[in-house]
Amino acid sequence: MTMLDQAPTTTSATPGAPAPVVEPARTGGGRLTFARLRRLTLELVKFGVVGGSGVLVNFVVFNLLLHGLGWGPMTATVLASCIAMGTNYLGFRFFTYRDRSARTKRQMALFFVFSGIGVVMESALFYGGYHLAGMSGPLGSNIAKALSIVLASAFRFLVYRTWVFQHRGNKDQRGHAKRDARSH
Repeated sequence: MTMLDQAPTTTSATPGAPAPVVEPARTGGGRLTFARLRRLTLELVKFGVVGGSGVLVNFVVFNLLLHGLGWGPMTATVLASCIAMGTNYLGFRFFTYRDRSARTKRQMALFFVFSGIGVVMESALFYGGYHLAGMSGPLGSNIAKALSIVLASAFRFLVYRTWVFQHRGNKDQRGHAKRDARSH
């Protein structure tokens, strides 16, 4: 029997009248917060799986182009990031965010616009590490690449979950995203 099932025993002016039920106050803690945290954790794990496979693609292409074929470092990092972006879209659309709104031209455009911004961020960070901090050579270039991917991925996670792969029904009458406490 829960607290809600138990009516407090009080004396009433009218014999036989039901006693008032006192409901516990809802706080920010408890089951709702735990469920939200659980959903976010699962989303982060799925994002990590897809992102991890994208990082693998990114590193393989980057190293093949830079160290295997002798291409320039900026060309190698940008091209590797763009190829990883394509594989990541498929993983996010069909695995991480498959429960979100169906694929639309707007969703694809947002994904590639935000991913493009992420590639610019990643490339700028890589440039700083490779050229300005002297992180060249096989080990240094891979460390610079790893740091740039990690920092740009934080941006990507936030924009993908907030604007690109929205929950169904999270739009107002004009088609704009609306905030829903369950999805944030």
